Amino acid sequence: VTFEPRAVRPGDWRFDIGAVRGSAGSVSLLFQALLLPLARAGGESRLTLIGGTHVPWSPPVHYLTEVFLPALAAAGLRASVELRRWGWYPAGGGEIGALIEPVPALHGFRAEGPEPGGRVRGLSAVSRLPRTIAERQKKGAEERLAADGLAADIAVEEDRTALGPGTLMFLAIRGRAGFSALGRRGLPAERVGAAAAADLVAWWRTGAAVDEHLADQILPFLALASTPSAYTCPTVSSHLATVAWVVGRFVPAHVELTPGPPARVAVTPAGG
Repeated sequence: VTFEPRAVRPGDWRFDIGAVRGSAGSVSLLFQALLLPLARAGGESRLTLIGGTHVPWSPPVHYLTEVFLPALAAAGLRASVELRRWGWYPAGGGEIGALIEPVPALHGFRAEGPEPGGRVRGLSAVSRLPRTIAERQKKGAEERLAADGLAADIAVEEDRTALGPGTLMFLAIRGRAGFSALGRRGLPAERVGAAAAADLVAWWRTGAAVDEHLADQILPFLALASTPSAYTCPTVSSHLATVAWVVGRFVPAHVELTPGPPARVAVTPAGG
């Protein structure tokens, strides 16, 4: 494999994942791939990304706005995402807009324990389906959280913009952790809500500062920071180990992974 980087050009960009072949490919994953180079491109960029906004095996757009970007904002990155149209599998067709500001240098991120007074917020949403489904998802989540002494402020939203039907249960502690479950035919709405809540409870019990997915998603950014970072997560996942390995091949930063529970990630920039 030969890699020959050239200058990254900031500007206005539009990418439609399903333009050539109909697809509900994740706009969240595409955004995460574009964010780091464009943040260092020396000028402001505006993106329009079309595809799946809430699809399996990828972070929903609400994870970007409530968890991923707030965590990076704590390290000095400036970007925002706007959900313009929901896009579910298999229809896709969702759309987000993003603004990425140039950042000359990031600084370290430190989070080695639970967020003091961390508040659980949530969203139970449906597209082109009865509102009662969203209300039942909310109830299922609240009951599962209450069983472990937790509570959440959960909003209910009905959407009519999507090309097809879908449901989402999303729970988060801002800038630290997020958990979601998608509805599907034959799965009771209460179980959708309870599934997202069960994942949050499992993370909460570890005492980790961030969730398993945020741990690997922010690592490439922190490897380019000017000061050290340290944070805890539930475990050293295969994704985290892989990202640490790849970062080591491109950036002269030292990444140390200490098994837990909770696991600890320490990032020391070159010369730090």
